[in-house]
Amino acid sequence: MPVLTARAAAGLALGLLPAALSVLSSDWLLLALAFDAAVCVLCGIDIWKAPTAERIIASRRLPPILSCGVSQRVGITLELPPGAKGNLRGEWEDSVTAGPLTEGRRQPFSLNEQAVVHTEWALTPRRRGDVQVGPLTVRTWGPLGLAGRQFRVGLTEQAKVYPDLSVLGRDAIALASAQLDVSQRVMQKLADGREFESLREYRVGDDRRHFDWKATARRAKAMVRVYRPEQNQAVMILLDCGRHMAGELDGRRKVDLAVDATLRLARACVAQGDHVGMLAFATTVKAAMPVRKGTAALKALSELLYRVDASLEESDYALAIDRTLTQTPRRMLVVLLTELSDPESAEMLWRHARRLSPRHLPLVVSFKDTRVEQISQAAPRSVDEAYARRVAQRLEGAFRKTAANLRESGARVVRTPAAELGTATVNAYLEIKTRGQL
Repeated sequence: MPVLTARAAAGLALGLLPAALSVLSSDWLLLALAFDAAVCVLCGIDIWKAPTAERIIASRRLPPILSCGVSQRVGITLELPPGAKGNLRGEWEDSVTAGPLTEGRRQPFSLNEQAVVHTEWALTPRRRGDVQVGPLTVRTWGPLGLAGRQFRVGLTEQAKVYPDLSVLGRDAIALASAQLDVSQRVMQKLADGREFESLREYRVGDDRRHFDWKATARRAKAMVRVYRPEQNQAVMILLDCGRHMAGELDGRRKVDLAVDATLRLARACVAQGDHVGMLAFATTVKAAMPVRKGTAALKALSELLYRVDASLEESDYALAIDRTLTQTPRRMLVVLLTELSDPESAEMLWRHARRLSPRHLPLVVSFKDTRVEQISQAAPRSVDEAYARRVAQRLEGAFRKTAANLRESGARVVRTPAAELGTATVNAYLEIKTRGQL
């Protein structure tokens, strides 16, 4: 397909000047027509001499697995066919399905028989699922730079957008401890845990209740027992995918934040030697994995979560908890990642979550909207701000009531800003483990 450059457009625009002066004399009109005709002829020559699609070999380097919210590089390579000669100038533009953020998707290039052009552009997926990249559009310019040809190269590829898998390659426990203040970190103490691990020599500050008197008498020096949290315990993660999780908080969708937190928690469970399972639900069950152990559980979980998304429907807490109660007869830590901003939904959650106790230990993790919290505490300066403050106070009061009801029924409740959801979830799990509450 023929295309014109900005230089050709400027030349045609320049021909408007004598056309405007044609009101003074017909000679100017003839000059304008002659000038425009010359520009059109030169553009035609440029189009005729512009390289065709057969003169370019294009390829793309697209990772088959992308991570949601993580910027990744897509490589474009352009070269001449073997034996081809001459200089070739133009620009390329890659295409992608709507949704991801892109940068540098259109770039100029210049080729000769010795050169191979390697370029890159940035792709940041914002949702999990499938993303299609391509086709690649290439424009080649003629020798005068007035016009050229445009054609498409059949490079169409698909990639899977998974949750942020980088959390699986990091030590989630160390990450969680490092991101919180010293006062908030979960520290494993000697008295924590119930499973005997080893003996060691007494140190100042050790709990004297853990003296091993037989080992002390046998070795003629003070010895204490070291305990660790129990392993092979079960953790079931309930991921709410209802309408309350479809919105955004601090620039990211709540369901995506919850998916990242699910992976971090699963990584911590595997590191602690525990079994982990998952149930994603809204009105129906969207995905489910029974409790499993080891890295195979992480792989299966990432495969399940890459397509899970929030839908504009009510969350059926009764369904999720009924499925959980039928999972296994053993005691489990049931972690529910949800949103407690709606008083009616929160009341429904409390009525069904209390059925988990005392057989299981419920842990409810919810988002804290710091903006709503600030509005509820700010002094109003207008009538509108007074109304906004009243609404915010009602929301905050409804949450406090729901949290109190959940705690009275035996559940643990964690409310955290969006950026700290994964960190807070992992630390709550570690605290329960080290205190032997599971």
